[in-house]
Amino acid sequence: MQQGFDNQLYVQKQTEQIRNRISQFQGKLYLEFGGKLFDDYHAARVLPGFDVNAKINLLLEMRDIAEIILCISAGAIEKNKLRSDVGLTYDMDVLRFIDDMQRLSLSVNSVVITQYDGQPAADRFYRKLKNMGIRCYLHRLTKGYPTDVETIISPEGYGRNPYIETTRPLVVVTAPGPSSGKLATCLSQLYHEHQRGVMAGYAKFETFPLWNLPLKHPVNLAYEAATADLKDVNMIDPYHLEAYGTTTVNYNRDIEVFPIVRTILGRITGNPDVYKSPTDMGVNMAGYAISNDAVCREAAKQEIIRRYFQSICDQKRGLTEQDVPDRIEVIMQQLGLTEEDRSVVPAARKRWEEFGRPTTAISLKDGRIITGRLSDLLTAPASAILNAIKTLSGMADHVYLLSPVVLEPILRIKKDFLHMDTTRLSVEEVLIAMGICAATNPMVELAVSKLSELSGCEAHSTVMLTNADEQTLRRLGIRLTCDPVYLGKKVHAL
Repeated sequence: MQQGFDNQLYVQKQTEQIRNRISQFQGKLYLEFGGKLFDDYHAARVLPGFDVNAKINLLLEMRDIAEIILCISAGAIEKNKLRSDVGLTYDMDVLRFIDDMQRLSLSVNSVVITQYDGQPAADRFYRKLKNMGIRCYLHRLTKGYPTDVETIISPEGYGRNPYIETTRPLVVVTAPGPSSGKLATCLSQLYHEHQRGVMAGYAKFETFPLWNLPLKHPVNLAYEAATADLKDVNMIDPYHLEAYGTTTVNYNRDIEVFPIVRTILGRITGNPDVYKSPTDMGVNMAGYAISNDAVCREAAKQEIIRRYFQSICDQKRGLTEQDVPDRIEVIMQQLGLTEEDRSVVPAARKRWEEFGRPTTAISLKDGRIITGRLSDLLTAPASAILNAIKTLSGMADHVYLLSPVVLEPILRIKKDFLHMDTTRLSVEEVLIAMGICAATNPMVELAVSKLSELSGCEAHSTVMLTNADEQTLRRLGIRLTCDPVYLGKKVHAL
């Protein structure tokens, strides 16, 4: 698979830029980290060569001067908001994050529950963190925000929030997802720091949109597709254009809130011109690390199509409104894209028409497309996985990798003891069975060794998969899309 992004150059330039910004503010910077700190799969998909943990690697370069504040909104806790790419609720992702940071010897200062208004679930999470020995703070909605600046920067505004004591030059403020209160936490801390005579500053690290790419570049349009549910729209930064005569790209929320942020920052720091544009506030150097623009353009187009399929499936399940796929469809039209520009889509649909059974197609990295059909024994994705690793191993199609001696007790347990409606094996069950067979069969062991080669491969299913199969494919690193069609007509499956 072709690379279009120089990750090493990116980390180098990004680290230099952040260090320069720390120096600009006399050695104390609150850096708002947008996007995913861990597992930034969106960036890796649209910028081939981007390390999904590039931001963590960047922090590891600065571990001696950095500490981290995690934000999570009380509303997200109350609603069990889900980070769909990893299948975790926001509160569980915060705990996962803390575990990972400790493993990497990165300093987590505390967790801030923002927009708190007595939500019972937020109270429970607060107590849980305290019982685990994790410092935790409650920040309420800021009185007077956004218009009454006098109140905002007073003891009744940011002053009501407890001060979070920090000791390092770089304080990274991050969250599991958007609308988590990161900006408010940064500004609150700036207020308290300046009250204490510390001339701290603020900057923003948001990977997308890439400010130095054209407005309608596919990489930037892929960001619009990814945030269609938030109604984010890329725009020319009018403040930067006015101040410098240079065209840069930002997005609507940052542009809309900039006058307020600039006023608040100016009042807190005593410098009304600390930033002249939203672009000025950013420290994003990703655009300078693109090594092959054509590769990134094509990767971004494929991501837009994937996002479209995800949105129409979410709409089918009642998880989103019709306007979300409609917005992404408009983006596809701008780029002249259709569903079948994703090669696995027509391949899967053709097989379903031929055999009348739900089908999953997987595109290997050399371009070969392998399919698998639903059977009495296997789900379609389980069949496709078996066929794919047999192909990668150079095995004939008629070779059996699963021993009847292993399968028989599994099927019997599912039927006689678990009383399951179907004994059909999921992807995970097939992998476990293969692991058992590999202990005595070298051919199966060879096939199992090929599973790692599926990471980064594309797949499409003609029906929406079960959560179990979908999650397993994701853990294998397979980029899955589905047609918005249910398998079967049982009410509980709908």
